[in-house]
Amino acid sequence: MNRHSLKMYLSSNGRHVNRYFLGLLLLILTLGTLAFFSASFGLLSRDGPPFSSVIKSQVIYGLLPGLLAAYVFSKIHYALWRKVALYGLIFAIFLNLLLLIPELSFEHGGAVRWLKIGSYTFQPSEFLKIAFILYLASWLSTTKEKLKDVKFGILPFILILGVTVTLLIIQRDTDTAVVLSTTALIMYFAAGARIKDILIVMAICAFGLVGLFFTRPYLMDRMQVFLNPSHDPAKSGYQVTQSLVAIGSGQLVGRGFGQSIQKYSRLPEPIGDSIYAVIGEEFGFLGSVFIIVLFFILAVLGMRISIRAPDSFGRLTVLGIVIMITVQSFVNMASMLGLIPISGLPLIFVSQGGTSLLAALAAVGIVLNVSRYSK
Repeated sequence: MNRHSLKMYLSSNGRHVNRYFLGLLLLILTLGTLAFFSASFGLLSRDGPPFSSVIKSQVIYGLLPGLLAAYVFSKIHYALWRKVALYGLIFAIFLNLLLLIPELSFEHGGAVRWLKIGSYTFQPSEFLKIAFILYLASWLSTTKEKLKDVKFGILPFILILGVTVTLLIIQRDTDTAVVLSTTALIMYFAAGARIKDILIVMAICAFGLVGLFFTRPYLMDRMQVFLNPSHDPAKSGYQVTQSLVAIGSGQLVGRGFGQSIQKYSRLPEPIGDSIYAVIGEEFGFLGSVFIIVLFFILAVLGMRISIRAPDSFGRLTVLGIVIMITVQSFVNMASMLGLIPISGLPLIFVSQGGTSLLAALAAVGIVLNVSRYSK
């Protein structure tokens, strides 16, 4: 890449990002940060990392570098990611393969999803999600007319998706595998794939998921709790039971900011995947619905940016990122409400997870850059 090309990729030519999307993102991020600080007070009465350590980790390793990444990526012309997409995916796969080395990996809750470098740990799967979306968008926008050919369409798609999902399944990250598969199928459909091919891939995914239910007991327990909420309330049904208690006790307007009771002892992972229950308890039905509405509007604005993108790569990239963020967020909230089986996915922009926050903000930076060139 010569100097002229690099200058072109780093130049926005005075174009502005979509201010509505940016403003809404900053609103969600601000409310999410406040909710996280409130939920973190629950750590004061628990064993584990101290309150100050968790706040420091979230801000220093997630929020601040994430905001910087969003700003930088919003300045880089999105076409650059098409040129480096393959290398990015290969590197992300390499990072995830390092989890197979015990000396480098870190286990928590029975899952090995973190790499440990000194005192710093991070989830390589968060970078894999973004790299996968960028590469899939690049491949789909290049294939175009050949997409309906079995040899150039469905077979490579199954291979790309299969390799990525397998890496996540090895990490016992079934929820992320489902979200990423959903995202990939929507991108595949938007690129012009045949309905028949989409149904075939869906059948393969469904067959694989059923197989996991019979080989991983914790997935079967989640389904039993979903079908019968009173099933094993002291163990497998504990989280959803306590989540519903927290949300229900918030009633219409909630107990008030910082006033959650469940976060101190009964609610599992109050700063993680259960943080929506803390929001429901402190801000009630109105606050819970408000968060859902904000994510819905974010999805709508993201779809508009996707539709108005100047080319297929930009369109599919934005579509993939927006679908991934909103589907994961709605899965988290729906599971806390007992509408779907419980999941271990964090609420993006809100839950604990420096790597998740950094990756999500970096991805949003790409969306903002595409919005600069909207038709």
